[in-house]
Amino acid sequence: MTMINAYDPADATSVARPERDMIMRRQSLLGPAYRLFYANPVHVVRGEGVWLYDPDGKAYLDVYNNVACVGHCHPHVVAALAKQASLLNTHTRYLHETVLDYAERLLDYFPAEIGHVMFTCTGSEANDLALRVAKAHTGGTGFIITDFAYHGVTEAIAGMSPSLGPAMMLGEHVRKVPAPDAYRGGGRDVGRDLADNVRKAIDDMREKGIKPAGLLVDTIFSSDGVFTDPQGFLSGAVDAIHEAGGLFIADEVQPGFGRTGERMWGFQRHGILPDLVTLGKPMGNGHPIAGMAARPEILAEFGRRLRYFNTFGGNPVSAAAGMAVLDIIEGEKLRDNARIVGAHLRTGLENLAQRYEIIGDIRSAGLFVGVELVRCRASKDPARDETARVVNGLRERRVLISAAGPSANILKIRPPLVFSKDNADLFLTALDETLAEVGVS
Repeated sequence: MTMINAYDPADATSVARPERDMIMRRQSLLGPAYRLFYANPVHVVRGEGVWLYDPDGKAYLDVYNNVACVGHCHPHVVAALAKQASLLNTHTRYLHETVLDYAERLLDYFPAEIGHVMFTCTGSEANDLALRVAKAHTGGTGFIITDFAYHGVTEAIAGMSPSLGPAMMLGEHVRKVPAPDAYRGGGRDVGRDLADNVRKAIDDMREKGIKPAGLLVDTIFSSDGVFTDPQGFLSGAVDAIHEAGGLFIADEVQPGFGRTGERMWGFQRHGILPDLVTLGKPMGNGHPIAGMAARPEILAEFGRRLRYFNTFGGNPVSAAAGMAVLDIIEGEKLRDNARIVGAHLRTGLENLAQRYEIIGDIRSAGLFVGVELVRCRASKDPARDETARVVNGLRERRVLISAAGPSANILKIRPPLVFSKDNADLFLTALDETLAEVGVS
């Protein structure tokens, strides 16, 4: 199975010669497992704010990269990185105040019950660590995920990431449940359905002698198709895993750090208290820092039995980058910006939906938006091919987004948090032109 929105080397007619040569060189050096975005891959050499620039200086509006959450190459992050790198960068087996200052400040954004944070380099490592902690605390091995989830690339976590494709086999002790899709739910209570399905997965585990350890959920269901509402629908599923003696792990790698507007974390929209929370590269604006926050009583058994060490997880340079990101989120009021600009963007999309029948559903929280494209609103038949043409049509207009969902028919929109109303209007104009060009109605 090819990656959603992947470049197909068999169809390279639209790719300029310099980029074709670079692609051949890349394949020769990096091997066959890597993938590129877009039918015509983008060659970028510089970034600033919400813009990426190609070698000719042409600007591309970035409406996709949540990793550079406070904007590409934000000068405050760059200065913090350079300053700390000029002083010291080493591991966490030495004492260093910056690491402790950052941990203390980061934990202030969580409910009081979450009192520890452990640092890694990637979200994959953070999720892998959360699995180890959950197993140590519960004595179980079974985990529940959603049908088209993505949680990372380690051996264990890739086995909990069905969006990687059918060749990526699920772990033996992993069970899938349907994502909470209100659009296709026929008016059913998606929260109740999700909780019922979690209980069914738990029952299946127990029948096979597997003790439940945890429910691992991306709190905005990014890869499943972006499912945001109604707020609170996750609470029943959390209750179900707790009743079974397992933990709830909130994967905040994509929805975290204010992206959903107002609140810092996606789980807060549902009024729930996670046992473990995993964080990823947005916390360093792309610098490789990630982490896992935990309730102290959950971490106690893991800490008693095992030691943890990650050479670069939580190093002083990473901590300085993380501190700078928090400075910017607060100083530039980016949570408010995500709420305000996100609402403006949604209104614009709703206006387009009145003119284009292909827009079947719009789901959003702040600056995380999913737009489901369908061939027929009545049947809700996924418009997979049309979605690919829209994504690539936007790319030709130098606007970058991607797609999500098992049918790859959901426009996945998650720009840097510094995205403005003017940026949103530029995107909406490009989308309008692209939908007209694709010939949908």
